[in-house]
Amino acid sequence: MDTAGTHSTLYLLQRFIPYFKKYRATLVIDLFCALLTTACDLVLPMIVRLITDTAMEGVGGLTLRLILTVGSVYIGLRVVDMFANYYMANIGHVMGARIETDMRRDFFSHLQDLSYSYYSETKVGQLMSRITSDLFDITEFAHHCPEEYFIAAVKISVAFALLVQISVPLTLIIFAIVPLMIFFAMRWRVRMRTAFKKQRSQLGEINARVEDSLQGIHVVKSFANEDVEQTKFSVGNEDFLGVKKEVYRYMAGFQSTTRIFDGIMYCAVVVAGAIFLMRGSITLGDFMAFLLFVVMLIAAIRRIVEFTEQFQRGMTGIERFIEVMDEKAEIEDREGAKELSDVKGEVVFDGVSFRYRDADIDVLHDVDLTIRPGEHIALVGPSGSGKTTLCNLIPRFYDVTAGRILIDGGDIRDYTTHSLRSHIGMVHQDVYLFSGSIFDNIEYGRPGATKDEIVEAARLAGAHDFIMSYDDGYDTYVGERGVKLSGGQKQRVSIARVFLKNPPILILDEATSALDNESERIVQESLSRLTEGRTTLTIAHRLTTIRGADTILVLTEDGIEERGSHEELMAAGGLYSRLYTLYTDANSGTEVGD
Repeated sequence: MDTAGTHSTLYLLQRFIPYFKKYRATLVIDLFCALLTTACDLVLPMIVRLITDTAMEGVGGLTLRLILTVGSVYIGLRVVDMFANYYMANIGHVMGARIETDMRRDFFSHLQDLSYSYYSETKVGQLMSRITSDLFDITEFAHHCPEEYFIAAVKISVAFALLVQISVPLTLIIFAIVPLMIFFAMRWRVRMRTAFKKQRSQLGEINARVEDSLQGIHVVKSFANEDVEQTKFSVGNEDFLGVKKEVYRYMAGFQSTTRIFDGIMYCAVVVAGAIFLMRGSITLGDFMAFLLFVVMLIAAIRRIVEFTEQFQRGMTGIERFIEVMDEKAEIEDREGAKELSDVKGEVVFDGVSFRYRDADIDVLHDVDLTIRPGEHIALVGPSGSGKTTLCNLIPRFYDVTAGRILIDGGDIRDYTTHSLRSHIGMVHQDVYLFSGSIFDNIEYGRPGATKDEIVEAARLAGAHDFIMSYDDGYDTYVGERGVKLSGGQKQRVSIARVFLKNPPILILDEATSALDNESERIVQESLSRLTEGRTTLTIAHRLTTIRGADTILVLTEDGIEERGSHEELMAAGGLYSRLYTLYTDANSGTEVGD
């Protein structure tokens, strides 16, 4: 995804230009202001030419009226230039910032639509680099690109038109150098774009390395592996330095090339102009005008050439932006998808098979399963048997490879994903709490819920008492990922979140396996209240917690190997019986409720 030169510059511009649509009026005014600022630069050489030629014809020709008129005109243009430049520097830059904001909004919105599989293959640090520094470069690009090229085009074309009237040969000599200058500059441009893209990619790698290390800082410190992390970071940091060296090498070659052509143009106008002046082909005023026009042209070309660096940064940012925007969401609503409502809770797996993308074998194969409304199903089995995968298929985190899943008799693919997932609650082993207050994290289950509803959800989850033990109560800040709360407290907050959502279908993914015995007892009581009257699927690690399930399914690589109640499976003496016996023997005396 980070290979250079994936898209042509024309294609990138075609994808970017639509973002100007909302700001067409601002862009037109901005370019008009650019035209006004250009007028001052174009008028000055002609004023100098007029005064010089008038003085050469006789000092008496330089009247006070002429001088004051010329001076007044130029001052007037400078006043206009001041206001025009203010608009460009202020409103023009805001336009670029607004475009950046629009692109960041679209980028983040698209990230929300992408499926689980995308995030399993993509580093968050890379995405952070794209949504921040890459888009910041686009702000400057969006503002300056139209301005700089418009100003350069006006200056070069008007200067050519004026100079050709003074001296065709001298004009052609000067303008013959411009294409050569642009040709060699563009050769460096290609290398710069490649280097800038590598730089952005490596910066993303550094962000990913830092994020990974800091999020796992408790593991780092518990193993006293600060030196290991420092070593890994140093490798990435040195790689980044190597990429930057490459960038600066190309930039240096780029700038040195433009400087030598600057000298060639100055030399051409001085030498050739002096020869024409000596032969009487041009006047002294013409010669002065040529010098000033060349100074202006070189400044304009230099700005364009130097803007190439910013242009390439912008192109790199746009390319990295559209690479993500072109990623297709694997889970999309069908045309005419309906809203799922009045859910009773029947879930049916009808000949369901599933394999992950790029995998050679099915994780699940031809699974048939009917879960009645309000029934509690427990899933047990060795790692890799497909327990979590089976549960993830219900809210369409992945789509089945074959077969279908029905809720209340309707194929889940016929419903909108939003309405489907709004009727499914999930409690995971690895609880994620957002940075903010306890109140904010519970409210996430149903945004806009009242304080009373949130307190009631916390009571049902057994969380109210510990929440009120804090000085700030529900306004207590939980820290990044809920770091200020214990494992059991975080789990109860997550259960309160699901109570608030009040879904008819519930999925518990090893919700207590990471807790100590006391925390497990409290959380298990909360889960018992939560599962009442709901269709529930529980992925169990601690087998003693699912003895009360209506049906226990034993999954292996061959599919559903056993099914029945705890008593039925124990009496059958099969795999479940052996697993349960091994588990209780290994945890004898430590299991809650044994």
